[in-house]
Amino acid sequence: MGKLSSPQASCDGVKIIRRIVGFLKLFMCETLAKRTVSIVLIAVGVPNTRVTELTGLCDKSVRVLKKTLESGEIEGLLHVGGGGRKHQFLDVEQKIIAEVNTHNYHSRQQIVDMVQEKFGLKMSLSTVGRLLKKTV
Repeated sequence: MGKLSSPQASCDGVKIIRRIVGFLKLFMCETLAKRTVSIVLIAVGVPNTRVTELTGLCDKSVRVLKKTLESGEIEGLLHVGGGGRKHQFLDVEQKIIAEVNTHNYHSRQQIVDMVQEKFGLKMSLSTVGRLLKKTV
C-alpha cells in the first residue's frame, strides 16, 4: 500500500469523500452534506487546505467551521440558509396578482408600470415573469 501523500492516494481520498458527500445528499442538502463531512475531517485533524480540496467547500467556510468547533459554540452549525435579503414584494404579491387577474394587461411592461403606479415599487420584467409563473 502506498503513502497517504502519493498522488494515487490523494485521488482516491477525493473520490471517497465525494462519494460520501453524494450519499449524504440522499438525506440532506448538498451544503449540509459537505459541511458534515468537513466537520468530521476537521475533528480528526485534517489541514484546512486538504478539507477544502476533499469537500469542495471554500477556504473561508472551512476556517469558519474550524473556529466555530474550537470555540464550542456549535448550536447553529448545521443550520442552512436564512442569510438572504427580504423579498420586497412579499407583502404586496397577492395584491399584484389580484390586480393582474382583474384587469386586462397584455405585456409584462404594462404590469411593471401598474406596480410602479399603484404600489410605488420598481419591478423588473424578469421579476414579473417569475411572479406570473408562480401563479400558473
